[in-house]
Parts: sequence; structure tokens; C-alpha cells
Amino acid sequence: MIIYGSSLSPFVRKVLVSGAEKGIALELKGPGSDEAEFREASPFGKMPALKDGDFTLSDSTAIVTYLEAVRPEPSLIPAEPRARARTIWYDEFADTILFGCGRKMFFNRIVAPRFLGREGNLAEAEQAEREELPPILDYLEGIIPDSGWLVEDRLTLADIAVASPFANLRHLGIDIGAARRPKLAAFIDRMLSRPSFKDWVDRETAFLARAA
Repeated sequence: MIIYGSSLSPFVRKVLVSGAEKGIALELKGPGSDEAEFREASPFGKMPALKDGDFTLSDSTAIVTYLEAVRPEPSLIPAEPRARARTIWYDEFADTILFGCGRKMFFNRIVAPRFLGREGNLAEAEQAEREELPPILDYLEGIIPDSGWLVEDRLTLADIAVASPFANLRHLGIDIGAARRPKLAAFIDRMLSRPSFKDWVDRETAFLARAA
């Protein structure tokens, strides 16, 4: 299977980590490496996109759902109705609320100046870090169970989806306030230390250092 995109995107990273956790071999290709195939898989040019033989698909949640059906075990999306619904909520929360905030910082401080050759909106980034991010972090600190897993006391898509944007925040050197939020700090450290995450995050760190 081919995944088009960059692992610097938390959505692409979510797919790559999910595949690794399920033991599915995924080949990552930058969308510019084969623009025609990328556009076939993602008509609106959004990352990630998947190509599996003659089957193509875009959107990270749709792709993870496909991977879950292709290889049901180990399960990342629970079958029990409430656990499944809660997992999908955390996935949506991570994509829209958590990285909706994080994108303002990552795009304006890293993507715009390093890869687009223009100054980012630093005022927007600073406001997001100062005003938008703390309530999100406080929410997570308050809902992480004692087990450290968001759903069913085991690894699910919920954990992967929520952890993925924190790799971007770590690249930015954002202080999440570990003294105030010890459960969240432990969650982030444990998730980003998993081989499925660490391999990609290490590559990203080296790439960003070269691009600085």
C-alpha cells in the first residue's frame, strides 16, 4: 500500500502509526513524487491519500477505517458501541480542535518560513499558544484515565490520533506545563516513545534541522 503525504502532517502520521501498530507495510511517497497518482487518490489535493492496487482513498480517518477492515487485529477501533463512538470522538477532536489550534503555530512558525519562503503570521501563532491551547491541554489532563489509555484501557485510534499533533508541538518546543498536567505529559511521552511514532518523529526532527 502507498500513502501519499508528509509525516509532518499529523493526519499522515496518524495513518503511518496505525499501519505500523497493525503490522501493515505502508510506503510513504511525497505527493509531488507522482502528482498524477496523488491526484487520482485525492482529487482535492489533501493529504494523506492511499493507493492499494486499483483502490484509492483520501482522508486519514477513512484510510484508518480501511486498514482496520483489511487487518482487524490488533483492533484500533473498538466494537463495543460506546467505546467505538468515544474513539471516533477523540479522533475528530484531535483533527479539528487540537490540531486546529496547533496548525496555527506549526504553519506560521515552521511551514511558512522554512518551506514557503514567506513570513508566517506570528501574532496568530502566539495568540493560539497563549489563549487557545491551555484549555485544550486542561481538558485532556482532566479526561485521561488512570490507565493512561483513552478508551478501553488499551491502545486505540483515540490514543494515536490525540498523540499525533503533539509531535508537531514538540517540534515547536511548546511547553505543555508538565507540572500542572502530569497525566497528559506521561501520555505524550509514552505514545511518542512507541517505535511506531518514534521512527517517524526522529526522521522529522532530522529533516527540520536540515531545513532550518
